[in-house]
Amino acid sequence: MKERAKELRAASRGGSRASKAEKAAEAEAEVLAKIAELPDADRALAERIHALVRTAAPALAPRLWYGMPAYAKDGKVLCFFQPASKFKARYATLGFNDVATLDDGTMWPTAFALTGLDPAVEERITALLETAAQ
Repeated sequence: MKERAKELRAASRGGSRASKAEKAAEAEAEVLAKIAELPDADRALAERIHALVRTAAPALAPRLWYGMPAYAKDGKVLCFFQPASKFKARYATLGFNDVATLDDGTMWPTAFALTGLDPAVEERITALLETAAQ
């Protein structure tokens, strides 16, 4: 919660004179800096997730959300990467919020545990991102 409060304060006071492109570049730099701070295993996953998002859904805007790398559509967080180290969990999580509209019947997953990435997992993530970003 402290991370989120800090993000909101920074957004409310910062750079109303900055252009939209400058704000976007600053937000992406903040995400990349947060990824760089992660422990090795989380960092490797986060870097690859970031690359997949930027390739599969380039319209999504990188930003921090509760201190985690996240990607927004029309100002609302669509998906996020939760490092395992954040909650001392066994696995990292790639989560999707309701904005993603990944609806599939009356029940569907909105978060996925990640312990590693291989071509099949990357393909599935890419498909989810492409669907969610529409």
